[in-house]
Amino acid sequence: MAGEVTVPMLPCRTLEESVPFYEALGFACTYRQRRPIPHAVVERGDISLHLYGLPDLDPEQTHSTALIVVPDLPTFHDELAEGLTAAYGKVPRSGFPRVTRPRRRHGTVGGFSVVDPAGCWLRISQLGDTEEAANAEPTTGLRRAIEVAARLGDAKGDVPAARHHLLAAIDRHPDASAEERADAAAYLAELDEREPDRDQPGSDPSDTTTRGEVPNRRSDGV
Repeated sequence: MAGEVTVPMLPCRTLEESVPFYEALGFACTYRQRRPIPHAVVERGDISLHLYGLPDLDPEQTHSTALIVVPDLPTFHDELAEGLTAAYGKVPRSGFPRVTRPRRRHGTVGGFSVVDPAGCWLRISQLGDTEEAANAEPTTGLRRAIEVAARLGDAKGDVPAARHHLLAAIDRHPDASAEERADAAAYLAELDEREPDRDQPGSDPSDTTTRGEVPNRRSDGV
């Protein structure tokens, strides 16, 4: 039988918190109920998500996720970013909600993630991308390390592991190209933005690790 439809159902602490966020992403709220269980439907083109109330939800412990495949990944990201900037004054990159930047990730397809106020993940990827194609041209050195860090930090949400992996790779590849080093610095800065309270390189004005320059360092600290 054809014509079946699968609709993700994502928890939220309150509709008042989550629905405006999705509206900022360009979704329209097409249904809403308050009792017996808070429930709303948000839609954007062919994307439909159902939200239901779970007042005691801890965003840090949320495991709910939805995969969204789009025909034009860069444009879709730019449209979401434009809506978030209009609503929040900027694209949130840390905390809840937040949005990661599109990038290639080691061992899987590229893309970006949206984490809503309740900690639910929307994992956005490009229509037609496959893991086989993504791995057809393997990368090496610091470029590969950036992709591994992106999978840790963006796909798994493990920012400390991503940062540790990338800093270790910078030590191992002092002769990486200027482009690779600039990309590594940019991603380090993004990771630091997600954990603004941690003690990290960059707090010292003489340390350029998080300001667009990655110093050549050896594992012995010299």
